[in-house]
This record gives sequence, structure tokens and C-alpha cells, in this order.
Amino acid sequence: MAFVLAGSLRFHVQRLPAPTGAGAPDRPVVVFLHGLVVDNLSSFYCPLAVPAARSGHEVVLYDLRGHGRTERPATGYDSRTAVRDLFSLLRALDLGQRPVHLVGNSYGGTLALHAALARPDLVTGLTLLEPPLGGAWVENMVDTLSAAALSLEDSPVPAELLTLRLRKAANLTAIADSLLNRTSLIDDIAASRTFAPADYARLHCPVLVVCGEHSELVPGARELVRHAPHGALRILPDLGHDVLKESSGVLRESVLAHLDTTAVVAARPRAGVLVP
Repeated sequence: MAFVLAGSLRFHVQRLPAPTGAGAPDRPVVVFLHGLVVDNLSSFYCPLAVPAARSGHEVVLYDLRGHGRTERPATGYDSRTAVRDLFSLLRALDLGQRPVHLVGNSYGGTLALHAALARPDLVTGLTLLEPPLGGAWVENMVDTLSAAALSLEDSPVPAELLTLRLRKAANLTAIADSLLNRTSLIDDIAASRTFAPADYARLHCPVLVVCGEHSELVPGARELVRHAPHGALRILPDLGHDVLKESSGVLRESVLAHLDTTAVVAARPRAGVLVP
């Protein structure tokens, strides 16, 4: 476990090097972005991060602002700040000049997409797992988070969980309460900018979107791959929004194959893109 100061915030970071002699020094660094509130970097660790490192990729995982063990300021939970956090952290890790492949789950996929649009010179590949993209998800998410905030306000649940020695559950519940009731997260999500076909058309890196067959996010994913020049969609049967938890084997194979393919593409000169 490591803590890294980036900007004015202390981030909890895990960094997994590629095996000695594996890969190339200019190969994109694979950076994992987790989902909202009760999620953290541990969601990726065993299913995807360790396999990616073992297959020759340098890997960075971190807890987003306010999540997990990262510091929890009162404000700054909008996507623009999250993108600044990401690239500030990479600079603090001396990776600011390296190309990156972003792997985002749920809201982390949304942030990965914002980052790719903001820095096409650095983001050379995207893997988006169940990314919420359309306008309806903002209203639905705000309603869900607001209901959760109300149920957690002054709740005795964290203390009761500790009494039962369920420390991990108690910690996650306390973090959720703090994020939802003591930060600007819900207001920042409510003000989120959604994506349009013109945004997807600007994605010139390879993009893999993975969704569960029964997920309500499939229509948005289909629109993305319809407009992205190098987009591909993988639908996993019999699953909903839980592809990261419930489909580790199939998902791992798809993600590792995409990482290898995009590493090859990233090694080629890209016309019209300035590499710092």
C-alpha cells in the first residue's frame, strides 16, 4: 500500500510492475478507474490488475477522490476534477509522459471516456465495463444516491456492523455516508455533462465496451461503438451491471486481448497526434 501526494490530495495507490524483461518501456501503462461510493481499487485487483501485470503490462490502481483510503475533501467530485486528479497522479508517479490505457468500471468508465477526450495525446486505449453514458443515467443515479444518503444519515448501521465484527462492511458503509452526506458528490453528479455522437467520433484510440446482456446500459454502449472509429462491443450473456464480479474468466480473456492489441497499435506513429 502506498500514498501519493498529487496536487493537494493524498491518493491511495497500488502499482504493479510488469515482470522483468516483459513488454517494452514505451508500452502504455494500464490504469484502472473504479465505480462510485462503495467501490475502490480492490474491485480490480484479482480479476484484472494482477493478470494484466503478469501478461507484461505495468499497472496502476488508485482510489478515486474521497473513496477507499484516498483523502475525502468536501468538494471536487465532478468529472473535470477527476480527470485532473488522474493526470496529476500520473505526473506524481513519473508517468506523465507515458501513454496510458484506461480501464474503467461503471462510473469509472465514464471518467475514462472524459479523460480520453481531454487528452487524446496520452490515452491510447480504452476498456469500458458497463459505462453509464446516456442522459437518463444522471437522473437515475442522482435519485439512487439521494435515497441512499437519506437512509444513511445518522444511521446506527456502521456501529452495529462493528459490534458484529464486520469491519469491512462497517468501513464501506461509513465511507458511503461520508461521501453522500458530507461532500458535494451528489450535486456534482447531477451537473454531469453527458456524451453525444460527436464526442464518440473524436475517439481515435481503440475502444472496447463490455456490457451484460440484461444491462440497461446496452443502448448507450451500442451508440458509442456506432460512432467511435475503432469501437467494439462485447455482450456477456445472462448478466446485468455486474460483469466485473460475475464474469471474471470471460472478462479477463477479453480485456487482456484488448490490452495486447492496443499496445501494438499504440507503438505505431499516429498521424496528427502530438506526443509530449
